[in-house]
Amino acid sequence: MTLRILPVDYSNAAHRSALLMLLNAYAMDPMGGGQALAQDVQDRLCDDLAARPDAASFIAWRGDAPVGLVNCMAGYSTFKAKPLLNIHDIAVLPDCRGQGVGQALLAAAEQLAIDRGCCKLTLEVLTGNARALQSYLRFGFAPYALDPAAGQASFMQKWL
Repeated sequence: MTLRILPVDYSNAAHRSALLMLLNAYAMDPMGGGQALAQDVQDRLCDDLAARPDAASFIAWRGDAPVGLVNCMAGYSTFKAKPLLNIHDIAVLPDCRGQGVGQALLAAAEQLAIDRGCCKLTLEVLTGNARALQSYLRFGFAPYALDPAAGQASFMQKWL
């Protein structure tokens, strides 16, 4: 069955349901933290994304079945004085991995970044997620380093 990548309409009930199912599947995966999304997050996520002009999502569909998701957020590169696009979430259902779904979602995000005049596409990946890391490298991503002598960038967080 043909794979279709469609932009998410956050007001469309089918899109909302698919986005939440796919993101919840990712959240429950060990690489997503192993816990379902909190109900209050599920209740407001699509409305919150719809209210953000910097948000964009795409769903991969096989027939009527949603099989993958990418959520993106715009950012800004002060070094290039241009926008950038960050892939915040990318999820592919376990039965559909290794079938080009992730690559198709990455291509949709890349095209959006090009259309928006972005200077780069960014994402983060756990070092233990070898399958995803290989997929990203195959797509053309590379570890972030300004000067190899200074080392690679490390993603950090502080919960508030």
